[in-house]
Amino acid sequence: MSEFNFCFSTNMLRVYVMLVICMHVCCASSDCTSHDEHDVVSQEEAEKATTLKLGSIALLLVAGGVGVSLPLIGKKIPALQPENDIFFMVKAFAAGVILCTGFVHILPDAFERLSSPCLENTAAGKFPFAGFVAMLSAMGTLMIDTFATAYYKRQHSMGTKQVNVVEDEEHAGHVHVHTHASHGHSHGSTELIRRRIVSQVLEIGIVVHSVIIGISLGASQSIDTIKPLMAALSFHQFFEGLGLGGCISLAELQSKSTVIMATFFSVTAPVGIGIGMGMSSGLGYRRESKEAIMVEGMLNAASAGILIYMSLVDLLAPDFVNPRLQSNLWLHLAAFLSLLLGAASMSLLAIWA
Repeated sequence: MSEFNFCFSTNMLRVYVMLVICMHVCCASSDCTSHDEHDVVSQEEAEKATTLKLGSIALLLVAGGVGVSLPLIGKKIPALQPENDIFFMVKAFAAGVILCTGFVHILPDAFERLSSPCLENTAAGKFPFAGFVAMLSAMGTLMIDTFATAYYKRQHSMGTKQVNVVEDEEHAGHVHVHTHASHGHSHGSTELIRRRIVSQVLEIGIVVHSVIIGISLGASQSIDTIKPLMAALSFHQFFEGLGLGGCISLAELQSKSTVIMATFFSVTAPVGIGIGMGMSSGLGYRRESKEAIMVEGMLNAASAGILIYMSLVDLLAPDFVNPRLQSNLWLHLAAFLSLLLGAASMSLLAIWA
């Protein structure tokens, strides 16, 4: 599993680098609007905007770090451990945050970008690419989720069979006992593997979105735009981190892998702001170019598909069909209310960001 975690983290880094390259390619693209239509800011306003952006880097770094760390620290708190009822409510709240992020924050942005008048004469202007890419992304996530789980389940089953053969030869009189023990261990290992896959695929979807919103803030030159974005995105990163941190804590990763994943999430939005600042100041970045609109819209749609699938299939469905939850009406209602509260918290942020 350590090799799997290392490979998966490496692939996540590759995705991130590819994203930066795609955004860099868009820098030299032609604008859909004339240069006169862009806001002209004074030197003083530009300096204030730069100061706000630097402050937002620190703010988002703290907000994301605190959000993703709370569930990990919560593992040390008895009330937040998996065997407690409160854990179901915390997990439902986090799932509500992630589900709302996909439906309310990311997918509408994807539709808005890909239905831009600039793309009227392109394939995106004649076909609903946002929904199509989100669907393909969800299907791709399903394939990765199931194939990876099946692969590691087969690998574990082969190892279990070899152990059973040796045990059967040495302890023929205890075959029945060993078989049941191995079966229980196999079930637990498969569930743990699935949680690890879920946490890492989920991080990919969240990281891509975090980079995009960071670039959007960093490329902006309007103080009136930057100020509300700083506050809204701080809460946004905090709640997203809360949802992701809950999944990472369930995965029971090694300390090194946990720290890497938490750090990777925490720095992506600040790094995105830095990239946006570089693009806007020295690389001639034009957010309204056809290529930039296409890249941003496609990435947003793909992120939305990943988050919607993961929240519904991997986070909510297993808990809400859990016999422990269904046999307890009050716990069932409390988990559902937590889900609504998580979704409502993120929905309110859509007013400002």
